[in-house]
Amino acid sequence: MNADDFKRIALSLDGAEEGSHAGAVDFRVGGKIFATLASVDKGYGNLLLDPEQQAAFVAELPAVFLPVHGGWGRMGFTHIRLAEASEDVLSGALRTAWQVRVSKNKPKPKRGARSAIK
Repeated sequence: MNADDFKRIALSLDGAEEGSHAGAVDFRVGGKIFATLASVDKGYGNLLLDPEQQAAFVAELPAVFLPVHGGWGRMGFTHIRLAEASEDVLSGALRTAWQVRVSKNKPKPKRGARSAIK
């Protein structure tokens, strides 16, 4: 896989749009980033995962996935080695990142708010 494949698959997800952040191509849903090509010069795509998901991906396919260095990696940001990923793996990883962002985008009920249903 390569950057063009990453872009094609990312943009095939419902509501996904291409953007730019700090001079790098990113992919957003609901205006929030779920994946980037910020490390494409190193052969990586980047994914927003939960730390638990990241650990599972890295444990299952360590030749394909690795945490982003430093604090970003500890928060779940994950590199995917594009040349090592199959289409199915890349598609599944991007869909997972998209789902993480969609779930984080859902509005949370206000604290102390009372239900209108009685």
